[in-house]
Formats: sequence, C-alpha cells, structure tokens
Amino acid sequence: MAEAHQAVAFQFTVTPEGIDLQLSHNVLKEIYLSGIRAWKKKCNRIKNNFMTGVYPASPSSWLFVVLTVVGTMYTRVDPSMGMIAKLREHLPLRRCMSHHGQNIVSALLFATGLWLALIFVMRQILKTLLSYHGWMFEEHGKQSTTTKIWFTLVKIFSGRKPMLYSFQTSLPRLPVPAVKDTLLRFLESVRPLKNEDDFRRTKALAKDFEINLAPRLQWYLVLKSWWASNYVSDWWEEYVYLQGREPIMVNSNYYAMDFLYVTPTTSQAARAGNLVHALLLYRRRLTREEIQPITLPGFPIPVCSAQWERMFNTTRLPGEETDHLQHLLDSKHIVVYHKGRYFKVWLYQGGRLLNPRELQKQFQYILDDSSSPQLGEKYLAAMTAGNRIPWAKARKAYFCTGKNKNSLDSVEKAAFFVTLDDAKPELFVNNQVKSLDEYAKSLLHGKCYDRWFDKSFTFIVFANGKVGLNAEHSWADAPIIGHLWEYALATDSFQLGYKDDGNCKGDPAPNVLQPQRMQWDIPNECQEIIMNSLKVAQKLADDVDFYAFPFTQFGKGMIKKCRTSPDAFIQIALQLANYRDKGSFCLTYESSMTRLFREGRTETVRSCTAETCNFVTALENKKFSKEECLNLFRIAAKNHQHISRLAMSGCGVDRHLFCLYVVSKYLGVNSPFLQEVKDVMSIGIFSASMWCPSTWE
Repeated sequence: MAEAHQAVAFQFTVTPEGIDLQLSHNVLKEIYLSGIRAWKKKCNRIKNNFMTGVYPASPSSWLFVVLTVVGTMYTRVDPSMGMIAKLREHLPLRRCMSHHGQNIVSALLFATGLWLALIFVMRQILKTLLSYHGWMFEEHGKQSTTTKIWFTLVKIFSGRKPMLYSFQTSLPRLPVPAVKDTLLRFLESVRPLKNEDDFRRTKALAKDFEINLAPRLQWYLVLKSWWASNYVSDWWEEYVYLQGREPIMVNSNYYAMDFLYVTPTTSQAARAGNLVHALLLYRRRLTREEIQPITLPGFPIPVCSAQWERMFNTTRLPGEETDHLQHLLDSKHIVVYHKGRYFKVWLYQGGRLLNPRELQKQFQYILDDSSSPQLGEKYLAAMTAGNRIPWAKARKAYFCTGKNKNSLDSVEKAAFFVTLDDAKPELFVNNQVKSLDEYAKSLLHGKCYDRWFDKSFTFIVFANGKVGLNAEHSWADAPIIGHLWEYALATDSFQLGYKDDGNCKGDPAPNVLQPQRMQWDIPNECQEIIMNSLKVAQKLADDVDFYAFPFTQFGKGMIKKCRTSPDAFIQIALQLANYRDKGSFCLTYESSMTRLFREGRTETVRSCTAETCNFVTALENKKFSKEECLNLFRIAAKNHQHISRLAMSGCGVDRHLFCLYVVSKYLGVNSPFLQEVKDVMSIGIFSASMWCPSTWE
C-alpha cells in the first residue's frame, strides 16, 4: 500500500491537544510540478496556435513590415496613401499621446493590418495553387512547362519550416462533383458486372434520378460544401463508423505488425518499456506540433494533418443509437492488461517523462504480480469486442458510480491501452504461413477479451518481445497509425537501444510510483452480459479465415522496371485471382486517400473495370497471343491509374453517392436508384462494411 500512502497529500487527526496536520512534501512537490507542466503545455499550445494562424508568414515578417513602414515615414514617403493619417484621427486615446506617438501607433496599426492582408492573400494564392491537379494526370517523368511553373510557385508560397497544422487553412475544400459525371462513372463501373437487361434497367433508373431528384439533393450538398470544411467526412465518420451497431473488432479495427525477422530483445518488460517511451516521445512531438506535415512522395504537395489530433488520449464511447469519440488534451497514465488484471501506470515523475528503464521496472512489476483477477474482471474487455448496444446499456447501468466508474474512467482517459500478452508468436522458417497467420489473427482479435478495442489503439507486447498494434478506425485511417508505428519501431531500434543483457538502457529512479491495481465490483447480471458479448466476439473471430505469408520473389522495384504502376499491377492480379477462383467478377473496393483536401479521408477506387475484365478473360481464353494480352494489360493498368487519380482529386463515385443518399434520408424521400446503389455495394469485395444497411439507416 506504499503507493496509496504516497498519493495522499496531507493527513490530519483530532487529538486532545488539537489538530495534528501532516503534509506529504513529496506529493505537494508532484502537484507543483504537474501544475508547471500543465502551464508549459498551455503556453506551447498558445504559441503553436499563433504560429499556425499566421503561416506562411512568421513573427519576424511582421517586424520587417513594421520597420519598413516606420522607416518610410521618416523619408517623408507615405506607403499607406493617407490611411495612417486617417487612423491617427480616430485613435481612441490620441489626446493622451504626443504627435510623434500618434504617428508611431498609427503606423503600427497600419503595418499590422497590411501584414494580415498579405497573409490572407498568400493563403488564398496557395489554396488556389493546391486546387490544381493537372500534374497528377501527366505521364510519369514528362512534366509540362505549366506543371514546372506551378511546382515553383507552390514552393515559393509554402513558406519555411511549417509545423504539423500549418497548411490546414491553405488546403482547398473537397469539391462536389457534377451529378452527371458521377452517374457516368458509376455506370461504367457496374457495366462488366451486369447483363444487358439489368444494365439497361440501372441506366434508366440513373437517368430518372439525374433529371428528377438529383438536382434537389445536389443543391444541399453544394450548400454544405460552402459552409463545412469537408462535405463528406463528418457524415462518413458518423454514419459509417460511429452508428454501426455490429462489433468493431474484425469488422472495423485493424492491426500493425512488428519487424518480421528482427526482435531487438526477448525481454517482454524491456521491449514494452522502450516502445511505450517511444510512443510517448511521438505524443510529445505531436503536442508541440513538431511533426513535419506529410507531403506526397517526390512532390511539395502537403496533405491534410487533421487526423493526427485524436491519436492519443482518445476513446470510442458506446451509445445505444450511436457512439461518440472522447478526446482529452492530455493524459498522465496508461492502463495495462495482463492475465485478466488491469493496472494503472503513471507516466511522469518529478515533472518529467519516465525513462525506458523506469517503465521496464513498472511492467516487470506487473509481470511478477501473482494476484488473481477479480470477479468479472478477466473478460471485461469482451464488451468492447461484442455488439455495441449491450455494451452501451451495461456501461450506463453498472459503470456510472463507485469503483467501476473510477476504473473505467482510468481506462477511457488513458493515453492508450497496453496488453502484456502471454503468447509467443514466432516466424518459423519452415512454416512461415502458419506462424504469420497466428500472429496476424492475434493482433486482429486476440482472445477477444485482452484488447480494449474502443481505445484509439492498443499496444500489444508478447512474451517473447514481439509487438504489434490494434487500432480503432473511426478517428483516423491506417496511414496515420503507420506513421506513428514507423517512428516508434525506428526509435526503439536505432535511438533507444538495449544493453547486452536485453534490458533498457539507463537507471531507474528509486522513488517511482508502482503500478496501481484497478478495482472492480461487477455484479452477476453484468457478468452475464460480458460472457454473452464474449460468445458473440469468439464466434466472429472463429469465422475469420486469415492467410498471410511473406512474398520474396519480387517487389515494386521490378514492377516499376516494367513501366507499370505497382498498385495497378496488384489490383489487376487480384481480379485475375478472384476470376480463377470464382469464375466471375464482382464489384471491388480499393481505398484511396482524399487528404489533398481539408479534412479529407478516403474515396473508393472501383478497381473491377471493363478494361481489367477484358485482360483477364483474354488471358484465360488461351486464344490471344502474349502481345495482345500484354497490350490489354497496359490498357487496364493505364485506366486504373486514371480512376485512382480521379478519386484522389475529389472526382470519385462512392462518397458523392453516399452523401446524396444521406440527404435523401434527411428529406424523407426514397430513390430507387440510390437504393440499388446501396444494395449493389453491400455485396462487393472489401466493401460490405462500408455500405451495409445497418450503418446507413
């Protein structure tokens, strides 16, 4: 109970001699240091908001403008064309200032207004430049003169030393495509999947929709695009992710793996200590906005950084009708799960972040703890793996008071969730497929009760030192977690490192608070709900057929030597494999990013095209020569690149149709065409979770 005594700042007892007051100076010192740390963060946040608010300018540019304006006044040149004199006449305290003081204050006001106007103009110019996407459709390696001039202007107006969110206000808004263009692309995408009669019917429905209902729905979308930062993203997050009532485990959450062939240490506690420290270093860089904005490879084109904001201190909270995301500005602890027990681990000591060796000591304490789980504690997280409504009702009924509320608050307000897993996934050289299957399935769903699937991400450390992540999907897409994970693995291996004995480097402080065992009081009725959720989750996990294997024959380098897009190559190969397996084609979902626009997320690339089908059938027909098949492949690859670029540039099909459907539901009107679109989309490869009826209605 030492940590409990240390957590009390003062004690007092009433005695015959009076009140005996005892102060804990160590705790008071921690309170003081925590306050200092909080104020430093507030000051940094204010500074970062100011720096981002004036970008692409800087405070030094304001000083330059002021000095220039004031300097020209002494040369008897009026750069303001009389505006400084007008300002001088309307100064509120002009009678209290000398004539010279009035001139200086008026010049400062004019210079500041001029500086702000220049910032606005530069931002508008940059936004206009970034709205141009013609460069994307040019042949690789053959840039036009227009594109070269455009690149130069983008570099000039992009400023110097941008912070993470510096480009947010300069990014263009996602445009609303013309209904006619969207319907044309939709019909092209379903043409190879329908017979003549079905296609003729779909085409007639589309024509009727275009003439009668679409103009009304489109008007509302255009209005929203003028008002909102992005006309898709909020509805996509709400209706596709947060309103889904099915389990998010497997259906929505995704995972990230460790290095396949390298494990820096076999010590579970040491690997956890280093990587948790690396993740917290990333969080500190994120809070300070020191992460450089992501740009397209080989191009100075920034992409939206909005999804980074909710990476840490975020939890998806269940609701009976819809979930919502809880994001905190800061969190001073993590929650660790091991063998059915929950522990709260503090991350700071003396106003500083715990070093890797101190974190290792914390995790080793948990691993050595031999206590048994409390009633209902072991399988508690299964509720986050099951259906959302039972979890929402149980949370409201059993976790709103007492021990349960305090402990659940600790989980939901943690920086992230950590699982110390007792499994030992290995990559066996003689059986790589089976071992990778088990490793991937463990990261995807584990035992269905040892990951908190509602957290923004769960960091998993296995008993042999292998690691991985399980990430919740609603707050961001996979590339954001990928950036975090690459940083963490690189920092672990190349910056922090380990001693020769496999332990973390450095020495622990002697007075670091030990992990705090979390307390639960879960009644029998709630335990029944937990076990029912576990049965649902286990049935879902058992239904997952997962096959993963390392492919070493060739990579994207060889594909590029063949002057073919690696993405197009893989997508066409998938169509060929599916056709050989099923004997037919089906609608296929490939994700593409729309982060060239403000608050953009994803768009669908409908990769089962007529051109791809022509190549596959020709290859399987055996009547076409290699040259003819190769020509059809090149046509299919070129077309796939074209539709991918259309999706990236805001001219995709699915998000536009999705928003038209949402508007139709708000207006209470039914569209046979939109209903057919939804029905068709719900049976495609990779797309069922995106357009399933439960998330739309």
